[in-house]
Amino acid sequence: MRWMGMTVAAVLLLSGCSRITQENYDKLELGMSKADVEAVIGRADDCSGSMGTETCVWGTDQRQIKVGFAADRAMLFTHKGL
Repeated sequence: MRWMGMTVAAVLLLSGCSRITQENYDKLELGMSKADVEAVIGRADDCSGSMGTETCVWGTDQRQIKVGFAADRAMLFTHKGL
């Protein structure tokens, strides 16, 4: 039971420290490299790509930032729930 309480406390603590915020979204700029974007909002939760493009998503279906890259440069930004 104690382990469950510590797990719940850790999840609540980490969710309060989310980097998926409007403030961080506003720091993103066209032409940033993926590494530059990750420096602002952390490692992506999911990425997929083909033919020199990549789309990465940070966050959940309810609260997310999505960035489209071409040749490792940010070309498109969208967000939901910020």
